[in-house]
Amino acid sequence: MKKIAVLGGGISGYGSAILAKKKGFDVFLSDMGKIADRYKAKLDEWQVPYEEGGHTEERILAAHEVVKSPGIPETAPIVRKIRAAGIPVISEMEFAGRYLGRSKCICITGSNGKTTTTSLVYKIMRDAGMNAALGGNIGESFAYSVATGDYDWYVLELSSFQLDGMFRFRAHIGVLMNITPDHLDRYGHCFQNYVDSKMRITQNQNSRDYFVYSGDDEVIWQQLPRYDLRMKQLPFAAKNAVASGAGDAFLCDGKFTAAVGKASVEIDTAKMQLKGLHNAYNAMAAALATLAAGVAPVMAHQPDSAESRGLYALLRRHHAGEGDKADGLQAGCGRTDRGDFLRGRTGGHE
Repeated sequence: MKKIAVLGGGISGYGSAILAKKKGFDVFLSDMGKIADRYKAKLDEWQVPYEEGGHTEERILAAHEVVKSPGIPETAPIVRKIRAAGIPVISEMEFAGRYLGRSKCICITGSNGKTTTTSLVYKIMRDAGMNAALGGNIGESFAYSVATGDYDWYVLELSSFQLDGMFRFRAHIGVLMNITPDHLDRYGHCFQNYVDSKMRITQNQNSRDYFVYSGDDEVIWQQLPRYDLRMKQLPFAAKNAVASGAGDAFLCDGKFTAAVGKASVEIDTAKMQLKGLHNAYNAMAAALATLAAGVAPVMAHQPDSAESRGLYALLRRHHAGEGDKADGLQAGCGRTDRGDFLRGRTGGHE
């Protein structure tokens, strides 16, 4: 029987351990600190052996594979010993992704805005009647949802730490909000290492998948030529001209139209009652992601419908105050034209 060791007894670890137990592995969970009572109760319910307050190295190093919680750094002594022993180390996302079956994932990452955008995507999906679960950095453990639920869609907020432990995992719809310097202590104080981590949101995507990204983020568009991007690309912007045969979103005079294929939705950001360009970016990304998932664009021809009023209220409720260096919502009409650059990379993989 294959042995799985789970490092960390928080929300990521307990879910991974329960999924491993359900799939018939010989699983053991170890946490250097204290495990919350609510997680211990679940582990006991599933009869998963665990320890807290230290690591039994012999048991951990006997594992065939280790699922590491994202908060545990590579510099931790036990992780170094696992690496030295040649034992594969993966994340909860990679582990749970093996058991998705026909389910699909919408994965959102970025230095800023990802929590608001993930919440928007999930709520829009649920309000549209989609059978969706929320996980990753927010919501329930992704692995626990896979173990105990039967969902068609998983909406996941992913940090760079989670992306680092993903190798064969594939985001059916990947969303990259922006990339700014963050967590550089975990990346050798090298910004490019952090950038490479964020770009892992695109790995393994194929021509049936979608990549939603900011066409205004200079770091992102400078990275695009370095990757063989075969998926359908859906840029959103307020400053730069963007165009894609698959779809896009652009903000002008306080309104934006998001289109994916033949489906489209128009949003008047004034009705959102939000301050800051960053919230318009969040809304554009959420609109593109949900359109790509097949959610009906109720806003397009029913601007005064109950559904549209509900969406505007949702956008108000999820105002997270995440900072942005741009002012106002009028930036879109006096834009810099990078259309040739972006079109060369967004229109060629349909």
